[in-house]
Amino acid sequence: MEKRVKLRTLLFGGVMTLLFLVLIGRIYYVQVVSGAAWYDMAKVRWSASEELKAKRGSITDRNGNMLAMDTIAYNISVNPKMIAGHGIEQEVVDGLHDILGISKEALMAYVTAQNAEGEYYSHREIRKGGWQIEKAKADEIYQFRDELIVQLRKEKKTPDTGIYLQETLRRYYPRQTLASQVVGYISLDGQYMSGVEAYFNDRLTGEDGYMRYEKDGKRVQLSNGEVDYKPARDGQDIQLTIDNDIQHYVEEALREVMEKYSPKSATAIAADPKTMEILAMANMPEFNPNEFWKSDYANYYNHAVGSLYEPGSTFKIVTLASAIEEGVFNPNETYMSGSITVPGEPRPIRDHNRVGWGEITFLDGLIHSSNVAFVKLGFERLGKDKLREYFTNFGFGQKTGIQIGNELAGDISFHYNREVADATFGQGVAVTPIQQVAAVAAVANGGKLMQPQLVKSFKDPITKTTTVIEPQMVRQVISEESSRKTSEYLEQVVSDMEKGTGRRAHIEGYRVAGKTGTAQKWVDGGYSTTKFLVSFIGYAPVEDPQIVIYIAVDEPAHSYIGGGSAIAAPAFREIMLKSLRKLDVPPSYEVQQEEAVIETMISVPKLTALKLSQAKAELKAKEMAYEVIGDGTTVLQQIPAAESVVHPSQRVYLITEQKDKLSIPDLTGVSLRDAIELTSLIGVRLVPEGGGYVVSQEVEEQGDERIVKVKLSPPPGSEEYRDASEEVSEGSEASSAEEDNSGHTQDDEEDAAESTADNADAPGVSDDAGIADNAGEAEQ
Repeated sequence: MEKRVKLRTLLFGGVMTLLFLVLIGRIYYVQVVSGAAWYDMAKVRWSASEELKAKRGSITDRNGNMLAMDTIAYNISVNPKMIAGHGIEQEVVDGLHDILGISKEALMAYVTAQNAEGEYYSHREIRKGGWQIEKAKADEIYQFRDELIVQLRKEKKTPDTGIYLQETLRRYYPRQTLASQVVGYISLDGQYMSGVEAYFNDRLTGEDGYMRYEKDGKRVQLSNGEVDYKPARDGQDIQLTIDNDIQHYVEEALREVMEKYSPKSATAIAADPKTMEILAMANMPEFNPNEFWKSDYANYYNHAVGSLYEPGSTFKIVTLASAIEEGVFNPNETYMSGSITVPGEPRPIRDHNRVGWGEITFLDGLIHSSNVAFVKLGFERLGKDKLREYFTNFGFGQKTGIQIGNELAGDISFHYNREVADATFGQGVAVTPIQQVAAVAAVANGGKLMQPQLVKSFKDPITKTTTVIEPQMVRQVISEESSRKTSEYLEQVVSDMEKGTGRRAHIEGYRVAGKTGTAQKWVDGGYSTTKFLVSFIGYAPVEDPQIVIYIAVDEPAHSYIGGGSAIAAPAFREIMLKSLRKLDVPPSYEVQQEEAVIETMISVPKLTALKLSQAKAELKAKEMAYEVIGDGTTVLQQIPAAESVVHPSQRVYLITEQKDKLSIPDLTGVSLRDAIELTSLIGVRLVPEGGGYVVSQEVEEQGDERIVKVKLSPPPGSEEYRDASEEVSEGSEASSAEEDNSGHTQDDEEDAAESTADNADAPGVSDDAGIADNAGEAEQ
């Protein structure tokens, strides 16, 4: 018995010893052999990490107006497992549907999402419609969630609704559609982008930071714990050369062109010819980058840099400047217009009116936009090699280097005599709008080809340093003397009110140089008789050019009403006039009062009580701009009043609804007198600054009161204009002289006659043989 007890004691002791040895071994293994690994695992358990999101750089115009910025947004996700556990699927779907507008079917799919084994997911993101929502919507979601929590507590359930909101950053474009193709957009997931957003993505994108620290069991940071911190580095801010106001003028004019002529697209560029800083760049149709998914993909495209066109007669400026530089253009020398035969080619090249104007001077050939004159200058006198050299020196056939993506180089290659001859007047060459602007800017600025600049500066928010982009000269193309002469000749294309093809671009008081273009488009192996690219390019004032503007309208629906002269030139004139005022450019010469009244002023027709469609038709017939205020179908009131004598660029406002339903219209370009009348009519308070015509406006709300702050500016140097503006600002009755000195000359009867003549000369109404003889160029 005693022996048996001893054996049991020995056995128990041995087992205990063995277990102790195993325990010691295990402790040794855990503490020594695997100690480092276990320590790292434990550290993860008691450590916390926070991601510090970097802010994407902002994009502003040249004056600091915000075009793109980061703002707070929220992402919504749901927990299907939690929602199903509470049995509140339908409540969640109904509530989110009312707030977000997402279909109930799509929401139910999120809320009841299951894996292959039929188990509910614990996390699903509502990407379509619930991603990067604005704060107002998020507040509604929070309120809805709070109501659900109250309901769950009453039912004694866990107060977790399964609806979660995560704060994040969202790209916001406060100017909506303004400069949308230039600024670009960023998709909600950041995978797709365009414009400046894409081109400078590396600069705009910051670097996220983090903060890691140790915590206790209650998830409170340990005071003596380790902290690993890396600050977020925000992206660089970009200041563009774009001018917010001029961009607005350009887009406003293009919208009117789109409404009136229904073209495939319309493009415009405004630039400082001395530096080639882009002041405006716009395309229609447009899109809102805040809601890019609502527009067609084609609306995102920037035709100003990424589309190639046969320019037509606007290209004659390059041939003219080259001929003047080489000394082969004598404005007083005569030639026989009408047609010219190129060696080796059976078909002659004809002028756009088919028969020419008899024996005329080369200057008259420019004013009439004679194709024959430019074939003689470019093909016969300059020759193939010299012509090609000048085209290349002016920047064609190569990218300009502008800071935006998708720029094309174009093509100016020609081999045969007919190709060389056609190229002299803009046929058979493929160029981009930005190339044309750069080339014409060189003609305007003294012969210097400048690289187009879209960016004015970069600012690093970390180092607080600003990098300014200086103007870059590419090469001297022509001499200053040739530049001056070319400008003076191009001025006559606009100032000659009898035969100048660009006379609709004339601005009373300013010297304007320019050229129209109406080019047939190449379609299905031949030049179309119904599809045209109509354009106008010009600059002002001639003696000291401050701005160059190019307008191109692709396939207008009404091709035979005057082409570039009737469609693009008036849009150019409107933009140029407003821009010169905005830039405080003084008039080139003093306008005679009698001349201004006779040539520049027109009478506003009576439109009150007319159907809206009838009123629009009357204004279109007089080529007057208008804006409809309200959603009614009948004109209840008009501003300016019927029979008022106004400048042709004055906008007529058609009021179609009662005061309490009216929105605030765009007042840009109207006189102070009309601005006061308009704002009084719709019940808002006007706060004017300056006198003359409105150049910019800003809308504010103070409680229930709406306030419109406007800046006004008359053309400096005009005493009559200044005096009239002062009278209006004091509440006196303004005289008609206030508007007499503000614009361009346009004789309605002469224009109507010209339109009829132009229609008869258009290629689309010529016989087939004539079209074959002169395919590709139909100068209006």
